[in-house]
Amino acid sequence: MAAKEFIIAIELGSSKTTGIAGRKNPDGSITVLHVVKEDSSSFIHKGVVYNVIQTVQCITNIVSQLSDKLQAEVAQVYVGVGGQSIQSVKNTIAKDLPTDTIVTQQMVNVMMDTNRNMSYQDQVILDAAIQEYKVDNQAQIDPVGIPCSRLEGNFLNILWRKSFYTNLNKCFDAAKVNIAEMYLDPLVLSDSVLTDAEKRSGCILVDLGADTTTVSVYYKNILRHLAVIPLGGSSVTKDIASLQIDEAQAEKMKLKFASAYTENNDIDDKLELPIDAERSVNSRKFIEIVEGRMQEIIKNVWYQVPKEYSDRLLGGIILTGGGANMKNIDTAFRNITKMDKVRIAKFVKQDIKADQPELLAHNGTMNTILGLLAKGDMNCAGQDFNAPVEPQVTESSQVVVGVETTHQATYASGTMANGVVMSEEDRIRLQKAEEEARRAAEATFQQQRPKQPTAPADTAKKKDGGFRILGKKVKNFFQNMVKEEE
Repeated sequence: MAAKEFIIAIELGSSKTTGIAGRKNPDGSITVLHVVKEDSSSFIHKGVVYNVIQTVQCITNIVSQLSDKLQAEVAQVYVGVGGQSIQSVKNTIAKDLPTDTIVTQQMVNVMMDTNRNMSYQDQVILDAAIQEYKVDNQAQIDPVGIPCSRLEGNFLNILWRKSFYTNLNKCFDAAKVNIAEMYLDPLVLSDSVLTDAEKRSGCILVDLGADTTTVSVYYKNILRHLAVIPLGGSSVTKDIASLQIDEAQAEKMKLKFASAYTENNDIDDKLELPIDAERSVNSRKFIEIVEGRMQEIIKNVWYQVPKEYSDRLLGGIILTGGGANMKNIDTAFRNITKMDKVRIAKFVKQDIKADQPELLAHNGTMNTILGLLAKGDMNCAGQDFNAPVEPQVTESSQVVVGVETTHQATYASGTMANGVVMSEEDRIRLQKAEEEARRAAEATFQQQRPKQPTAPADTAKKKDGGFRILGKKVKNFFQNMVKEEE
């Protein structure tokens, strides 16, 4: 078995790609072991991979750094995906039935599979959220067991451009990194920052990122709409840079002076904000630039809210992400959306333990990666670097050790030799089969032990020959078993 246990998650962002290693504790808390970051602004735009070679190098660097710090191989990773091409599309699947046909789970499963197999030009379905079922004309969350003559399923399909999805998988394949599970960043984020009451009563989750702003609308615990707006914090920075200011300096000025809303009476027309030692910009002009872009972003967010839910969202608006740190951002949202209830989610709901100050800063920038780490439930550790190459064995354990070292990386890391992640059932079945093989090998060995004492040299020779024969038998047993499984 793997000597260590940890979970690895990677989030590919527009400004940076983050890798994190953590461990889940018995009390439900999560201990963060290590975090590494790579600048990805030159090859990931608006959450989408544009340069495969550079992305492969980035993934390789992150996994290598984490592996070195953990002193163990990384067998697999959890990956979060987002980006501007993600969108949600409603779809309805209906089936006419004989009168008073009782709906079964199989009927529901067939309907779900039919929806999953829908074809969209140049796009792939990443996830499907069940909205509701209509049993005749009555809406139901669970239709199983209800008699009807017509069953209708309403789904919200979340789509991503197929080329982007393909490129992302190519990157991990080229980096020789196995993907344990791929999750949608907005869904991971909602699980980590929204309360049950907010999802149930209806709310808008707004993730204000660097290049994009993601809008998720929930009502009655169901995702009703998902959209990504190609505007974010970097849009404000570029507007400031239009004043003939270097973009790096413009970013610093945004972080220091920007406010999403400023009362007119609080603006000092004579105040000059320093750009550098020789230049400055008028305060009112700076405020108008920042507010103008923020108003555009907020209006686009509100436009994404379906009209049938705009007056039902009693949970209000929840803001998160780096852009939610801008001064008076909550006031700006209240003024434009006319919704009084606005909350800034600066940290995840999970109990996080970490030594790194940036993880406990409560500024919303690490919410997605921490939520992705919380989603992981399989050990991502491979072979321990400190594991002995040739472990010491005894007469009674030599055959057992020979079997274990041959197949250790197969089931302990959770992956087969071809890189496909094993299911939990397959892993348990393989472990049971190996245990049976161990017992059979030991029994065979006991039967073949010489009953009469022999000369010391002959004894050693017979023992050595017996182990070689048993080793071949055990090896053949596992090779046949793997072939049968395939």
